Amino acid sequence: MTELQHAATPPGVDLYWIPLGAGAHVVRVSGGAYEAIAARIQRRARCDLYHSALVVATADGSFVIEMTPITDGRGPQDRGVVAEGPVGMRWARRLRIFRYEIHRWRGGVIPDLAHAVASPVRVTDDAALAEQLLDLVPSVPTPTWGRDELHAGDMWNSNSVVAWLLARTGLDSAAGQPPPGGRAPGWDAGIVTARRSAA
Repeated sequence: MTELQHAATPPGVDLYWIPLGAGAHVVRVSGGAYEAIAARIQRRARCDLYHSALVVATADGSFVIEMTPITDGRGPQDRGVVAEGPVGMRWARRLRIFRYEIHRWRGGVIPDLAHAVASPVRVTDDAALAEQLLDLVPSVPTPTWGRDELHAGDMWNSNSVVAWLLARTGLDSAAGQPPPGGRAPGWDAGIVTARRSAA
């Protein structure tokens, strides 16, 4: 997605469902193994796994909201990074490969956007809610990725960030569900945590 494409988007918030590991073989294989184990333990059919991201359009431009690995050492300004957190093990966060970053990236890109399914989902056309969501991004919790440090009953990951922001702005119900046959691990962690903070 280019900056020109962003600029053409009317004010509001769009949700994208991207198959986990699209364009990344290792992530796709490891995600598939995780889902196979989870499905066996829970005695259910396997599902397709999805990663979510937001594009927020305002009068000031369009912004990508997403959690991703830290890809290089160029510095956070290039990608609109507003927060970082540990991956897997908190003590290892001094190494870049064990940290994630949260973007509020003006004119940014979602690398795997071409693989998105049943997207975009327009969750609101309200410009004020879009601005409110943008303002909340630096306040997203940053617990360890892949763990349930917040005792939400679900691990924290990229879906948690999106769900937290939508729940804090009252837009989670408008987001609906992942595409048929799919699920978004971590989504419930974001919803539960957002409702606690709003209570």
